[in-house]
Amino acid sequence: MAQTSSILENVKEYYGKVLESSSDLKTGNEVCNKNLSVENKYICRAISEVHQAVSAKYYGCGLCIPPGVEGACILDLGSGSGRDCFAVSKLVGPDGSVVGIDMTKEQVDVANTYIEYHTERFGFKQPNVKFVEGYCEDLIGAGLKKDSFDIIISNCVINLCPEKEIVLREAFNVLKPGGELYFSDMYTDTLQSDAVREDKVLWGEGFAGSLHWKQFHDITKKIGFSSPCIVSCSPIRVDREDFKKKLGEAKYCSVTYRLFKPIPTQPKDIDSLVQNGVGFVTYKGQILYHEESFKFDHRLTLQKGVKTAVPVQVISTLLSSRFSEEFSFETPAAGDKVSCCYTWRVLEDPFDVLKKMEEIDGPLKYCQKIKGT
Repeated sequence: MAQTSSILENVKEYYGKVLESSSDLKTGNEVCNKNLSVENKYICRAISEVHQAVSAKYYGCGLCIPPGVEGACILDLGSGSGRDCFAVSKLVGPDGSVVGIDMTKEQVDVANTYIEYHTERFGFKQPNVKFVEGYCEDLIGAGLKKDSFDIIISNCVINLCPEKEIVLREAFNVLKPGGELYFSDMYTDTLQSDAVREDKVLWGEGFAGSLHWKQFHDITKKIGFSSPCIVSCSPIRVDREDFKKKLGEAKYCSVTYRLFKPIPTQPKDIDSLVQNGVGFVTYKGQILYHEESFKFDHRLTLQKGVKTAVPVQVISTLLSSRFSEEFSFETPAAGDKVSCCYTWRVLEDPFDVLKKMEEIDGPLKYCQKIKGT
């Protein structure tokens, strides 16, 4: 516990006093923000309306606003100066709400300063966003209620938390059944050495606290989340010689995952919807800004009105999630030979995903470029 407290105090000091803007990071995050697909341009527009003083203190590593947020109740873990909170507050609209929690007083103070500005800019009669100073490890203690959020987002923060299982369990507790955890974070292919885990700068920059991707799967399974699905990922290159010496051959990447707190009782019997482990799903096309298609993960995009054969695990995930009403489900006729081009992967290695992406698309853009010493 003493080591945990020491790490948290170090991170608070790093983001509250050492860093004054994103340009002070040893790892620049400018490339992450360019990694936006056409269907996410509406998010870019919302982000562009956030006050510059807030955006200047943005330290994220990915895009963590999912489809279908209109009218939703959303929690941002480690909200910092509030950039993502303010952007998503515009998207949820006046009928939605956003709560940001952060342990760094200086960051929360900046966010609170600009609540009125964004309320007026978005044309709302009253604020739909608030910020809480508290710890991701104790959401209930910070005054948040169980089963109260439709969506939890987080942007390169959980890697800064020493007790990740506690953080993820707290997130699970405050999500509504069917609620979604949609977040970006740093991961590694190596178990971190003691030397790395004791380095204050590497903790502040996210490297020392990066989970091995398999550990993340183990933790979420233990808690009760659905299997994590990779929405997108980008490699993180280490160019600084002093960092290279400490990190060795370890590889790092930024991954945006989506996973759900399953609804205890699914509205339909899964076995009645599949034949030989495969069933049909059709996207209704009713999610704002995503009327033509829905991206389930980096390998599966469901087109509006197109009956698509998918494995039973996809059907089960959708039925037990907040998206259950956005799809229709159909059982293949007995004896039909149904071809399914999507293979469910319980454990998907993000570094294998990056390797295959590079084989297909050529050299990849790096999420973070380490500045020179």
